[in-house]
Formats: sequence, C-alpha cells, structure tokens
Amino acid sequence: MVIIETKDLNLYYGDNHALKDVNIRINEKSITALIGPSGCGKSTFLRTLNRMNDLIENVRIEGKVYFENKDIYKDIDVISLRKKIGMVFQKPNPFPMSIYDNVAYGPRIHGIKKKEILDEIVENSLRKAYLWEEVKDRLKKSAFSLSGGQQQRLCIARVLAVEPEVILLDEPTSALDPISTLKIEELLEELKKNYTIVIVTHNMQQAARISDWTGFFLNGELIEYDRTITIFNTPKDKRTEDYITGRFG
Repeated sequence: MVIIETKDLNLYYGDNHALKDVNIRINEKSITALIGPSGCGKSTFLRTLNRMNDLIENVRIEGKVYFENKDIYKDIDVISLRKKIGMVFQKPNPFPMSIYDNVAYGPRIHGIKKKEILDEIVENSLRKAYLWEEVKDRLKKSAFSLSGGQQQRLCIARVLAVEPEVILLDEPTSALDPISTLKIEELLEELKKNYTIVIVTHNMQQAARISDWTGFFLNGELIEYDRTITIFNTPKDKRTEDYITGRFG
C-alpha cells in the first residue's frame, strides 16, 4: 500500500531548479533507498517529505506531496506531520542532555509528563533501537558519552519515541565505522516490519543489501524507480546502469 506519493514535484532554491517533476509512490513497511551522485537532489527530495525545506530561504515548491492521501502542504500542519514522519541526519546529533532526556524530549513536547509513562517510552524506544542493553545503567549520563554508532542509534530511538509512521534517514551511516554501520542496517531491517523507511545513501552495496525499492536521482530528476533487484540487475535506463557499474558518480 502506498503511504507517500509525489506528483510533478518541483523545487527551486532561488533560480536553481533542484528537483524536476519528481513522481514517486513509496510503499508502507518497506525500505526505499535513494541513490545518485552528490548534488543530484536526493537529500533535497527527502527533506520535502516532512517539509524540512520550509526552513530554508528562497525555496519554492510546485506540485503535490501526499502522505496517507493528504496534501502535506494543505491538509496537515507541520508539527503533526513531523511527528508522523521523523528524520535522522547524516551526523549523529544528540541534544546536549542525558541519554534519557534525549529520548523523552519528543513525548514531553507532546504533553506527556508522567514519569512512569516516560520511563516506559524511553525503555521501549531504546530497545527498538537495539541500544537498551548498552545504556540502561547510564541513562543519566550525557548523550555525548556514547560512541558515534551509539549516538546514531540514540537519534533513531529519539524519533521512535514519538511513534512515527515513516522514518527518513539522510546517509545515516556515512560517518560510522563498518561495525556500527552493520548494526544500523540490521536495525533498519527489523524496523521495517512496523515502519516505512526512506534512506538516502551513497553506498551502493548498502542500497542493494537492505532496500526493497530504489530510486536513482540525477541532476534533480528521478531517472528510474523500481524494485531494488530490478534496478541493480536489469535497469531500464542506460544512465542508471552507468552509475551502478561505476562509470560515473
């Protein structure tokens, strides 16, 4: 079932036409990877899905973005949209507070104050992020005391704490070592049972390993979008084939 759909999506940074007529249908409870060379529009596209681009000056957007058949620019307010569609960034960005408070931050903003409820949310979110066993005895310690890979899983736990439906990840493992990367990949495989995941990655092997669907972006255009196995084995467009086989990018 389709959970997110864009129709003729165009985005401009001032005079720069960054996204050009992007049409895509993202299926729920699956992992969709967005690949392509640097500056091709994949991160820009990811940020349109929960209106992060609204924060940037001189941005103009045309076309439609639907989440659960609702127009995200007309029918849903930004706060409830970002609760439903969470975002994890390239570099781990824990808040300068304790591990516990990082995870409890979102639920508190949304009005949950009772300690026992917060305790349960924090534990459940950290368990879902495969982090509970590593941090359960130091929840009051600073989030900055964690390793890079642990910080990134904490950021995922922070997103999970507000019970989203979709998790957007912008190159979440590019700053991590191979072991931490593997942990994040295993985590995403587990999370897709209950969440829809869209991940921007420069790592072609990662896209092939973990995603169900892959979209290839080039110069702001979505060149090809299909099942991952099709994109990697029998791409329809020569540009996709050239990128995947390393002829450019």
